[in-house]
Amino acid sequence: MNTGSDRGTQGSAADEATTEAATEPAADATAEAAAAAPHVSKAPAFIKSNKSLHLSWQVGVFIVGLAVIAAGVAMLVLPGPGWVAIFAGLAIWATEFAWAHLVLRWTKRKVTEAAQKALDPKVRRRNIILTSVGLVIAGALIGFYLWKYGLVLPWNLKDQ
Repeated sequence: MNTGSDRGTQGSAADEATTEAATEPAADATAEAAAAAPHVSKAPAFIKSNKSLHLSWQVGVFIVGLAVIAAGVAMLVLPGPGWVAIFAGLAIWATEFAWAHLVLRWTKRKVTEAAQKALDPKVRRRNIILTSVGLVIAGALIGFYLWKYGLVLPWNLKDQ
């Protein structure tokens, strides 16, 4: 883009538009070629040259990806970034397996759609209203419990 600050090399707007238009189809063609191209292993060349070594590499990648995904599943109920670990394990698998690459691409698309949907003002307003109603109900239940039993924990209640 020519800002006009460089006096020695001023180009016309037509030259600039031609340059930008020429780069956009090239980027689109590259993206389409990458999407249409078959999945290629990311293993080093010396590993791909030996079939048994490549199979061992794929088994290792599968085990490492499985361990990361298992840790992510555990972190869904334990403290930690569970979904991030699950997606990281899927990305590890995607370096070697075409099916994982397709699943990862589908997942990225769905996450992007969900993020766009969550940023919709109507959806945000609905979520804020539902959260507020839930907090009011929870507050009412806690207030009722404190009014009825005081600050006594449920397992310390005596027969009444």
